[in-house]
Amino acid sequence: MRSKRLESFLIAMLLGASAVALAAKPEWAGQAGPKAAKPPAQARPEIPIGAHFQDQQRQAVARYYGGLQAKGRCPPGLAKKNNGCMPPGQAKKWSRGQPLPASLIQYPVPRGVISQIGQPPAGHKYVRVANDLLLVALGTMMVVDAIEDLMKP
Repeated sequence: MRSKRLESFLIAMLLGASAVALAAKPEWAGQAGPKAAKPPAQARPEIPIGAHFQDQQRQAVARYYGGLQAKGRCPPGLAKKNNGCMPPGQAKKWSRGQPLPASLIQYPVPRGVISQIGQPPAGHKYVRVANDLLLVALGTMMVVDAIEDLMKP
Protein backbone atom coordinates (compact mmCIF):
# COMPACT_ATOMS: atom_id res chain seq x y z
CA MET A 1 0.00 0.00 0.00
CA ARG A 2 2.80 2.31 0.85
CA SER A 3 4.52 1.63 -2.48
CA LYS A 4 1.24 2.40 -4.36
CA ARG A 5 1.04 5.79 -2.68
CA LEU A 6 4.70 6.47 -3.47
CA GLU A 7 4.15 5.39 -7.07
CA SER A 8 1.08 7.66 -7.39
CA PHE A 9 3.01 10.53 -5.87
CA LEU A 10 5.91 10.08 -8.31
CA ILE A 11 3.56 9.89 -11.30
CA ALA A 12 1.81 13.09 -10.18
CA MET A 13 5.17 14.84 -9.83
CA LEU A 14 6.29 13.76 -13.30
CA LEU A 15 3.01 14.86 -14.86
CA GLY A 16 3.24 18.23 -13.12
CA ALA A 17 6.81 18.75 -14.25
CA SER A 18 6.00 17.83 -17.86
CA ALA A 19 3.03 20.22 -17.85
CA VAL A 20 5.37 23.06 -16.85
CA ALA A 21 7.83 22.06 -19.57
CA LEU A 22 5.11 22.05 -22.24
CA ALA A 23 3.71 25.46 -21.30
CA ALA A 24 3.89 28.15 -23.96
CA LYS A 25 6.79 30.62 -23.82
CA PRO A 26 6.00 34.13 -22.67
CA GLU A 27 6.35 36.93 -25.24
CA TRP A 28 9.62 38.20 -23.78
CA ALA A 29 11.34 34.79 -23.75
CA GLY A 30 14.40 34.46 -25.96
CA GLN A 31 14.96 38.17 -26.45
CA ALA A 32 18.03 38.59 -24.28
CA GLY A 33 20.52 37.21 -26.80
CA PRO A 34 22.88 39.20 -29.00
CA LYS A 35 20.47 39.08 -31.97
CA ALA A 36 17.54 40.39 -29.96
CA ALA A 37 15.76 43.48 -31.18
CA LYS A 38 17.01 46.52 -29.32
CA PRO A 39 14.73 49.33 -28.29
CA PRO A 40 15.10 52.39 -30.49
CA ALA A 41 17.77 54.75 -29.20
CA GLN A 42 16.86 58.26 -28.19
CA ALA A 43 17.31 60.42 -31.25
CA ARG A 44 20.06 62.99 -30.77
CA PRO A 45 19.84 66.22 -32.67
CA GLU A 46 22.32 66.27 -35.52
CA ILE A 47 24.61 69.26 -35.24
CA PRO A 48 26.54 70.15 -38.38
CA ILE A 49 30.28 70.45 -37.80
CA GLY A 50 31.19 74.04 -36.97
CA ALA A 51 27.60 75.28 -36.73
CA HIS A 52 26.84 75.34 -32.99
CA PHE A 53 28.48 78.47 -31.60
CA GLN A 54 26.97 81.80 -32.66
CA ASP A 55 28.55 85.27 -32.47
CA GLN A 56 26.70 86.08 -29.23
CA GLN A 57 28.15 82.99 -27.54
CA ARG A 58 31.64 83.74 -28.85
CA GLN A 59 31.45 87.28 -27.46
CA ALA A 60 30.25 86.04 -24.03
CA VAL A 61 33.15 83.57 -23.84
CA ALA A 62 35.65 86.23 -24.93
CA ARG A 63 34.38 88.60 -22.21
CA TYR A 64 34.65 85.89 -19.54
CA TYR A 65 38.11 84.60 -20.38
CA GLY A 66 39.43 88.03 -21.42
CA GLY A 67 38.39 89.30 -17.99
CA LEU A 68 40.39 86.55 -16.33
CA GLN A 69 43.52 87.53 -18.24
CA ALA A 70 42.97 91.21 -17.40
CA LYS A 71 42.69 90.27 -13.70
CA GLY A 72 46.19 88.79 -13.83
CA ARG A 73 45.20 85.12 -13.68
CA CYS A 74 47.77 84.32 -16.34
CA PRO A 75 51.23 83.33 -15.01
CA PRO A 76 53.80 86.12 -15.60
CA GLY A 77 55.94 84.05 -17.96
CA LEU A 78 52.98 83.23 -20.20
CA ALA A 79 51.53 86.74 -19.99
CA LYS A 80 54.74 88.15 -21.50
CA LYS A 81 54.39 85.88 -24.53
CA ASN A 82 51.02 87.48 -25.39
CA ASN A 83 49.66 84.15 -26.61
CA GLY A 84 46.58 83.99 -24.40
CA CYS A 85 48.22 82.06 -21.52
CA MET A 86 48.82 79.02 -23.68
CA PRO A 87 51.50 76.77 -22.17
CA PRO A 88 54.46 75.86 -24.38
CA GLY A 89 53.90 72.79 -26.53
CA GLN A 90 50.13 73.12 -26.38
CA ALA A 91 49.64 74.05 -30.01
CA LYS A 92 46.29 73.07 -31.42
CA LYS A 93 46.20 69.26 -31.52
CA TRP A 94 42.54 68.80 -32.40
CA SER A 95 40.33 69.49 -35.41
CA ARG A 96 36.60 69.78 -36.03
CA GLY A 97 35.00 66.55 -37.20
CA GLN A 98 37.73 64.40 -35.59
CA PRO A 99 37.81 62.67 -32.20
CA LEU A 100 39.59 64.56 -29.46
CA PRO A 101 42.95 62.85 -28.79
CA ALA A 102 42.94 61.14 -25.39
CA SER A 103 46.36 62.60 -24.62
CA LEU A 104 44.99 66.16 -24.42
CA ILE A 105 44.17 67.52 -20.99
CA GLN A 106 40.53 68.56 -20.73
CA TYR A 107 39.26 71.09 -18.24
CA PRO A 108 35.63 71.58 -17.21
CA VAL A 109 33.93 74.74 -18.41
CA PRO A 110 32.87 76.99 -15.51
CA ARG A 111 29.16 77.30 -14.74
CA GLY A 112 29.40 81.05 -15.34
CA VAL A 113 30.32 80.43 -18.96
CA ILE A 114 27.66 77.76 -19.46
CA SER A 115 24.99 80.07 -18.04
CA GLN A 116 25.93 82.64 -20.70
CA ILE A 117 26.22 80.33 -23.71
CA GLY A 118 23.50 77.83 -22.76
CA GLN A 119 23.54 74.14 -21.94
CA PRO A 120 25.16 71.87 -24.53
CA PRO A 121 22.80 69.88 -26.77
CA ALA A 122 21.76 66.40 -25.63
CA GLY A 123 24.60 63.91 -26.04
CA HIS A 124 27.28 66.62 -26.03
CA LYS A 125 29.44 68.49 -23.53
CA TYR A 126 31.68 71.54 -23.39
CA VAL A 127 35.35 71.15 -22.50
CA ARG A 128 38.30 73.51 -22.48
CA VAL A 129 41.48 72.23 -24.09
CA ALA A 130 44.47 74.54 -23.78
CA ASN A 131 43.17 77.90 -25.01
CA ASP A 132 40.05 76.65 -26.81
CA LEU A 133 36.47 75.86 -25.75
CA LEU A 134 35.13 72.79 -27.56
CA LEU A 135 31.73 71.17 -28.03
CA VAL A 136 32.31 67.40 -28.17
CA ALA A 137 29.97 64.47 -28.68
CA LEU A 138 29.76 62.12 -25.71
CA GLY A 139 31.02 58.62 -26.37
CA THR A 140 32.96 59.34 -29.56
CA MET A 141 34.51 62.59 -28.25
CA MET A 142 34.26 64.01 -31.78
CA VAL A 143 34.85 67.77 -31.88
CA VAL A 144 31.68 69.33 -33.25
CA ASP A 145 32.47 73.02 -32.86
CA ALA A 146 34.98 75.29 -31.12
CA ILE A 147 35.70 78.78 -29.92
CA GLU A 148 39.41 79.25 -30.42
CA ASP A 149 41.91 81.53 -28.67
CA LEU A 150 39.81 82.26 -25.59
CA MET A 151 42.06 84.93 -24.11
CA LYS A 152 43.04 86.63 -27.33
CA PRO A 153 42.28 90.35 -27.07
